[in-house]
Formats: sequence, C-alpha cells, structure tokens
Amino acid sequence: MFPCVLNGPVRCWMKHSTSNVRAFTVRPRLVLGIETSCDETGAAVLDETGIILGESLHSQKQTHLDMGGIIPPVAQRLHKENIYRVVQEALDRSGIEPNELTAVATTVKPGLSLSLGIGLDFSLKFVRLHEKPFIPIHHMEAHALTVRMLHPVDFPFLVLLVSGGHTLLALAKGIDEFLLLGQTLDVAAGDSLDKIARRLSLRNHPECSTLSGGQAIELLGKEGDRRAFHFKTPMGQIYDCNFSFAGLQNQVTMAIKKKEKEEGVETGQLLSCVKDIAAASQHTIASHIAKRTHRAILFCKSKGLLPQHNPTLVVSGGVACNEYIRQTLKIVTDATGLHLLCPPSKLCTDNGVMIAWNGIERLKQGKGIMSHTEEVKYEPKAPLGLDITSEVNDAAIKVPPLKLRINS
Repeated sequence: MFPCVLNGPVRCWMKHSTSNVRAFTVRPRLVLGIETSCDETGAAVLDETGIILGESLHSQKQTHLDMGGIIPPVAQRLHKENIYRVVQEALDRSGIEPNELTAVATTVKPGLSLSLGIGLDFSLKFVRLHEKPFIPIHHMEAHALTVRMLHPVDFPFLVLLVSGGHTLLALAKGIDEFLLLGQTLDVAAGDSLDKIARRLSLRNHPECSTLSGGQAIELLGKEGDRRAFHFKTPMGQIYDCNFSFAGLQNQVTMAIKKKEKEEGVETGQLLSCVKDIAAASQHTIASHIAKRTHRAILFCKSKGLLPQHNPTLVVSGGVACNEYIRQTLKIVTDATGLHLLCPPSKLCTDNGVMIAWNGIERLKQGKGIMSHTEEVKYEPKAPLGLDITSEVNDAAIKVPPLKLRINS
C-alpha cells in the first residue's frame, strides 16, 4: 500500500516482501511560468499549492517612459537581452533544478508579436533540452485566474480585466471556459490613461517623472477637483457591456488645448489645472467601467449565470491597481450583493507568477498539456472565450443610477 496524500511533499512508506521498509519522498508538481507578452520579462516557479518558490521580473517601464510609449522592436530586444537571466534567477531562488520541474508554462497569446516570439522561442528550446511538457497560456485567462491562487474562489465568477492592452468583462465558468460579455471597441482603459497623461506632459511634473501615465493620473487626481471639468461618460445610451475610451480622450484633448490657449502655455508645459483634469479624466473612466460592470452583473443575475451564494467579481490587470477605480467598483458590488476580489498590485500587472499558476491549474485538470516535441505558434490576437456580447446587447438592461462618491 501507498498511504500518502497528493498535495504537498509527504513521506510515504512502501512495504516489501522481505519486510524491509524504505522511505521515499513524493514531490509536489512544480511549474516554471514565463511571461513576455508586452514589456515585462517575468519568470516564476510555483508548486501545486500556489506557493511561490522563486520569481524574477525585469521591467522595461522606464525605457518606454523615456521613449513616450512602448516600441515593439525595443521591447523585443530587451526581452531577448534579459530572458535567460530572469529565468535563471527564478530557478536559483526556488532551489529547483530544471530536471525537477513538472512542466513549463508560457504566454503564447495575445500580445505583441515580437515580444511573444522571444518567450515562446526560449521556452521551446528549454523544454526540448530538458524534455519537459509544455503548457501554452492565454494571457487574459492567467490574469482572470490569479485570484484563485490566493482565495478559494469557485466557478462561476464575473471577471473584469483592465490593463494597457485590454478592457473586458467575462464570466469564468472553468479554467478554460469563459463567456465574453463585453470588450473595448477601440483603445483600452490603461492606454487611454497613458495617452491623457502624455498629453498633459505629466513626465515634466516633479512628482511624476518616474511614474507610468496611469500612476501619474491617480497621484495628481487625489489633489484635483473632478468637478472642475465635465467630461461625458462614453456610451451612455448604448445598453451593452462594451467599452469605448477614444471619445473621452478626444474630449480631454480639446479641454487641454482650450486651457493651453487661455493660459498661454505651449505643448509640453504644465497647466495650472493639471490636477483637476487628471481627477476629472480618472473619474469619467472609473464611472464608465463601473456602469458597464454594473450592467454585466445585472445581466448575469437575470440569466442565472452567477451562484446564489457569495457571487464574486474578480478585477485584475494593471489598471486594477488604481485605488479610485477599485472604490467605484466596490460601490457597485455593495449595491448588487457581490464580493469584490482583487489580487495584490504586484500580481495585477504582468508577471511570471500568474503564468505558472495558470499552468498549475491546467496541469491539475490535464488540460492543454503538450509534449516537448510538438510545434506551437504564438497568436498576437486571441479572443477570450465564447462571445455572447450580442445577447447582452439584446437584453438592453438599463442600469439604475448609483452615486459614485469617492473619498480622495
């Protein structure tokens, strides 16, 4: 007999016919996760319980801030220069040798082609060298499931993913089963915040020189008066769960131009009302996200898609770090009886941990595991789950008004 449990390293005893007893250790399953979908080179080693044994992350943030945005060939070069070191650091910190790994999980979709290619090429060479199974990972699925590493969240649950490249609402029914309720029709929320910050020249503000655009907007918005400028919330008369931020960007740009003319300020210089514009822009984006999320909740409830007991909204992605947006969403979940869960900030942005955890989840269920000899291609564009946005649109649910009063 083999009296042992499957979770965690345990001591097992095997009785031989000679009555000699020998002890041996059963190791937990270990996954190396690799992330290079955009501008972060991340790697991490996790065990099957979600314990982070070792991780490493190289951020390209400052380089791209200096360049005024993410330049794909530059991102590719920096991934190529750092991926070996990042992976080796994660392994060294974990104390795990490559031959001890159960599998390697890597982001293969969606993302920047040049960035995805570096991570995939490295990973395929690695698994072929060490003859390890390979688990291709959907970047957005990984963001959606990270919270399950930290909290016992059962399926189904509602997911809001907000980042520089994506803004979408989906119902997570399983580790690889999603219903897409809504997505951005133009730019993502994080990209919109970055462009507004760039147009406000926030890099020239003494408090914002090392911050991303979204971080700068949030910081200055705390001291601004959002009522000083009125920006119309997008898609107010469209009763679906899609998003649009391009029109808001245009509103903000027009307001900035008007103020620059009034104050005699040239492009690149700071306006006296910069904090007010930051506060008003942030509030309008938060309000737009909150209203679409509110409608998604009401749609899911009307269709019986959420559990009666402890229904949950999970919010992840880089923009989920924004405390103002989190607070607006808390107002929505309080009003609708949902439990709001957000991973800690370091796990909201791109990282190797979330990729390794998605690999663990797939490994446990035996889904999407490939041999090291199989060919894999990256996919720059990849939808998340089954698109039911037309059903949401047909439902035409009107959202009751909520007062989004946030304390700075």
